Amino acid sequence: MKNLSKPLTVKEIDRLDNFLLDRLDEDADTEGKDEGVLDVSTLDGLFTAIISGPVSVMPSQWLPAVWGDFEPVWENGKEFEEIFALMVRHMNSISAMLMEAPEDFEPIFMERKVEGKTYTIVDEWCEGYWRGVGLAAERWHTAVDELTQLLMPILAFTEVTNWQAHDLNPEGIDLLQKGIASHVRDIHAFWLARREEPVSLAGPRRQSEPMVGRNDPCPCGSGKKFKKCCLP
Repeated sequence: MKNLSKPLTVKEIDRLDNFLLDRLDEDADTEGKDEGVLDVSTLDGLFTAIISGPVSVMPSQWLPAVWGDFEPVWENGKEFEEIFALMVRHMNSISAMLMEAPEDFEPIFMERKVEGKTYTIVDEWCEGYWRGVGLAAERWHTAVDELTQLLMPILAFTEVTNWQAHDLNPEGIDLLQKGIASHVRDIHAFWLARREEPVSLAGPRRQSEPMVGRNDPCPCGSGKKFKKCCLP
């Protein structure tokens, strides 16, 4: 088993980013369908919400959110293992950062250059975060009064609010963007103090779910035995 706590290199991030986009064929019929996660920025937002949330979320729950209606056609089991390991490592590195050095946490936002000027694009990351919230929406809703203000700068860049942040002037947009990271840290601290159990980097699971045996099918959906796949 590879070291699943090792942060991704720039090359590995690019590999994952390209895979997420390339899995969707250019000629695919996407009308009325969920395209899932198409870039690392959106994935980073999704994983950050999962790590920061009120309950543990298993790979069998978040993988469908990544693929949407377009699960990849894997060339072989090795390709699945490679991509899944990259995703797990990235999720674990987010968790480690928020737990051990939250002030150093920074989301992976996109950038765009226009006429030589670089602009920060946060929409994809925020949409990913909100997708992650949706995986445990009922539990998040139990604290809606406390979290409304903390979620505000994130939701302002999503379809939920019709991207209302973009109605602001450049200074207002910049202010909201810069507030996202600190609000994420506060949300993580909020739920961390209220969880019944901490999230394990090796493989979070709910207490209400039965333990997975070494020889049982891996809950990630790979079809392999747990001991041959995600067991640390």
